Amino acid sequence: MPPGGRLQRRITAPFAALPEDTMPRYALAFVAALWLAAPATAQVQRNFPANALRGALVIGEAPEVVLNGRPARLAPGARIRDANNMAVVSSGLLGGRFLVHYTIDTSGLVKEVWILRPEEAAVRPWPTNPAEAQAWSFDPAAQVWSRP
Repeated sequence: MPPGGRLQRRITAPFAALPEDTMPRYALAFVAALWLAAPATAQVQRNFPANALRGALVIGEAPEVVLNGRPARLAPGARIRDANNMAVVSSGLLGGRFLVHYTIDTSGLVKEVWILRPEEAAVRPWPTNPAEAQAWSFDPAAQVWSRP
């Protein structure tokens, strides 16, 4: 028996029982699965809560931020979502300037932040203060605000 002949039979034996046209079928199935999964990678519409306001955010040393030109603080456990809706830490965005939607907790601290994508930033009008949010009406399904 040639050296390695025994090993050769062990490796090829499971595949020897398969018909010759099986590998192209598996390859075709793999390509089809990739093609069907491609739409799953597209960005989906994010649903913002009715109490989300729009503003300009500059990230400073945690928990310090500048929101609409005024000093503010992030709440303990504040969540920041980037444009891909991935959770990020404020230290990774230090010094960055972003157009965001944000919510404020009952203590007046910034609780949730969503960094906007260009198509989200194009949705207008969007309230920039609580008084506007109280006066306007919000359609949560369409994610649009209407002025009275």
